[in-house]
Amino acid sequence: MTTMVRRTVDPLVVGRVIGDVLDMFVPMVDFRVQYGTKHIFNGCEIKPSLAFERPLAQISGHPSTDNFYTIIMIDPDAPSPSEPKMKEWLHWIMVDIPQGMDASKGKEWVEYMGPKPPTGIHRYIFVLFRQKGPIAKQWQLPQARSNFSTRNFAAQNGLGLPVAAVYFNSQKEAANKKR
Repeated sequence: MTTMVRRTVDPLVVGRVIGDVLDMFVPMVDFRVQYGTKHIFNGCEIKPSLAFERPLAQISGHPSTDNFYTIIMIDPDAPSPSEPKMKEWLHWIMVDIPQGMDASKGKEWVEYMGPKPPTGIHRYIFVLFRQKGPIAKQWQLPQARSNFSTRNFAAQNGLGLPVAAVYFNSQKEAANKKR
């Protein structure tokens, strides 16, 4: 079991997701994210134009209205990986996603914003948390997209450690030149 878990979080350690954004955690849920037909795996490259629309995010397990999840998508490299003064930039929050369903069955708390990296290679991280129940109105929403903290948001709202995470890399696309 330890070897399997270690393999699962190793890419998150190598990609500095664990450390920069998250504390060490044990993955507990199979969590899949895809843009169109492109499945996200840790460290893969996705063009911003492919990620313009909200992704399909699927949480494994038998469909259940007893277990709910929250997805947070952030960019810890905003505006530049060498000077991430706005880290973490919040791209999306979905809550009350039932187990065994895709994110569209939940509630969008922060509207999806696709990647728009101005310079350098940015990491875009999807973090999955298990909720203790349906979201109560007393949850604290972020004031702004810039300088968001996944750790603080999870602590303030009683989410604990993540149960899964996956990230991709993206960089500014070259402008199309007309001939």
